Amino acid sequence: MNGEQSLPTPPIQAVESAAVARAARDTTRDKPKGLVRDYFETIVICVIFVLFSRAFVFQQSKIPTGSMIPTLLIGDYIMVNKYVYSPTATGLERLLLPARDLKRGDIVVFKYPDEPEKDYIKRVVGLPGEFLEVRNRTVYINGTALEEPYKVHESEVASDSWARIKEGQAPLSAAEPAPPRYQVYRSEGDVNYKEILIPEGQYFCMGDNRDNSRDSRSWGFVPRENIKGKAFIIWWSFSGEEGQYVKTGVMEGAKSIGNKLLHFFAKSRFRRCMRFIS
Repeated sequence: MNGEQSLPTPPIQAVESAAVARAARDTTRDKPKGLVRDYFETIVICVIFVLFSRAFVFQQSKIPTGSMIPTLLIGDYIMVNKYVYSPTATGLERLLLPARDLKRGDIVVFKYPDEPEKDYIKRVVGLPGEFLEVRNRTVYINGTALEEPYKVHESEVASDSWARIKEGQAPLSAAEPAPPRYQVYRSEGDVNYKEILIPEGQYFCMGDNRDNSRDSRSWGFVPRENIKGKAFIIWWSFSGEEGQYVKTGVMEGAKSIGNKLLHFFAKSRFRRCMRFIS
């Protein structure tokens, strides 16, 4: 026909089959995810985020003892910034990122030098290269007395005042002094520490509750590599936790959780929640 070749026409059944297959693919592509899959993906993403944050950015810790009273109370739950002391390669990186060197007064969480599997929390008092001495309960750095408005000596505070302070019911400034004889009795062996030179890469850390703190005065310096991060916020606080840190059994743990559930509103120290630590 005029030299033109006609192309074969595909059968009607083939055309219909192709259309049905294409429609099926479009339907499969547009079909919404199942509810179970959607929840599963959300949970996986959350778990990855939590694990990454815990490993490199934040860590949750609980205060088990009274060594940091009045700054931190037994039963305070805190967040630790693990990134703040991270090394930076350039000055621009240090300028843009929230990272800095350790400073005097920082409250840090670190691996206890004698038992690295345990975390301790104390305040940085002495820096590398400094001479430190404790004389008549006053810390001296390079011969100059250190101002420490955050510290307390329990033996100098009346028992009624101390009971309120350790539960966060009264500030340290409202404390009434203890009788002088009581102060002398509680103070023996706690007033002096001979002058030492803090080595490079080491820090001298102490608890704010100076009469009740095992710190650098008893076990020595904290190596820089042991420091995990800076405590920066109290996100929750629960009273009645004194002595719980020695109860490590499964039943004790279950009782502790039950106690929190039953007395959440009665024993939570809501005034301390979301309080920045300094």
